[in-house]
Amino acid sequence: MSHEPATPTTPSAPPAREPLTELPITRPEGCPFAPPAELAELREEAPLRRMRYPDGHLGWLATGYSVARAVAADRRFSSRYELMHMPFPGMAAAELPPATVGDLTGIDPPHHTRYRRLLMGKFTVRRMRELTSRVEQITAEHLDAMERQGPQVDLVKAFAHPVPALMICELLGVPYTDRARFQQHAMTASSTEGSVEDQYAAMAALQEFVGELVLAKRARPTDDLLSDLTGTDLTDEELAGLGSFLLGAGLDTTSNMLSLGTFALLTHPDQADALRADPGLAEQAVEELMRYLTIAHTGVRAALEDIELDGQSIRAGESVTVSLQAANRDPERFPDPDRLDLRRKATGHLAFGHGIHQCLGQQLARVEMRVAFPALLTRFPTLRLAVPPHEVPLRNDLSMHGVQRLPVTWDAA
Repeated sequence: MSHEPATPTTPSAPPAREPLTELPITRPEGCPFAPPAELAELREEAPLRRMRYPDGHLGWLATGYSVARAVAADRRFSSRYELMHMPFPGMAAAELPPATVGDLTGIDPPHHTRYRRLLMGKFTVRRMRELTSRVEQITAEHLDAMERQGPQVDLVKAFAHPVPALMICELLGVPYTDRARFQQHAMTASSTEGSVEDQYAAMAALQEFVGELVLAKRARPTDDLLSDLTGTDLTDEELAGLGSFLLGAGLDTTSNMLSLGTFALLTHPDQADALRADPGLAEQAVEELMRYLTIAHTGVRAALEDIELDGQSIRAGESVTVSLQAANRDPERFPDPDRLDLRRKATGHLAFGHGIHQCLGQQLARVEMRVAFPALLTRFPTLRLAVPPHEVPLRNDLSMHGVQRLPVTWDAA
């Protein structure tokens, strides 16, 4: 079997350095959109660096764009959770179980290939564009509700969460009568402010909900993704697993992008004004916001065999932590990378991943953001933060960057 090679990006190995003792995770104070400052220093020294993991494992940290892209493209690096060592503090004793049924993120070919082939035809650019009118309708309805509720709201609850949640309902074919219950469970499951017990209970309720939905689609198919998949050889367990996976992958990420992206635009008013004046800029703006924010900021891969990369020898079994946020700020790929510039050609960013695990629902996410950001800014030309930027509570958990709440206000008509 042939593999895309992990081509070294430098002709010779950098000088030997002591392994890092930990993964930098602290963002600069007062800079809510910036990656940890140490990542840029490490990237400049060596884009691939030895790192000691919390469990004592001696692995690697990739911070350069070319190296990160090479790791993501090379199938000799595994995505299986049970093979990984986790780089995050406090996880020294954490041994991850294998991926649950339907979780495409934590499996390799051939199982990954089977699932992805069945889903690829459901997420084409053409099909996602057909959903644009529905995205526009849902967006307008929530902007209307904001205007009635305002002039001050939490944008997460009023807009950033419900818009992608309802689009997931459209995709999976959730009946209208069940959508309020679905949204409530989804909001609780993704919230970082409630108790862990409440989160787990909401996740369990969502999984049960999706399982019941699969049985309903088996009995009476409708025009939606789950119904389409009932015509394949997937079992009920696989269908429920894929439905739960799509829910988690398509809701939390887009919700965080809409809220954190709005936060970024409101603190860069020249960029917000540019998008407000030219809604046709939305396509470029979304790509730049994805690059600049890189909300899913860190990934891990495990080497299945010895691999030569960037002048270094990675041994079979060693984990490589890929800092996507550092790669997307690499000046070798994106000049002046720490500046938000909605007119930048940011194509090629790694915020949706790369290779066989590149985000399956990226086209739907793009449609949602291309509609939502200009519509929000146009409807509320005086939209601004209702609190000082440093008072916006950030969501700095291990897997996702975002905000917990985003209080905004505007001048009432």
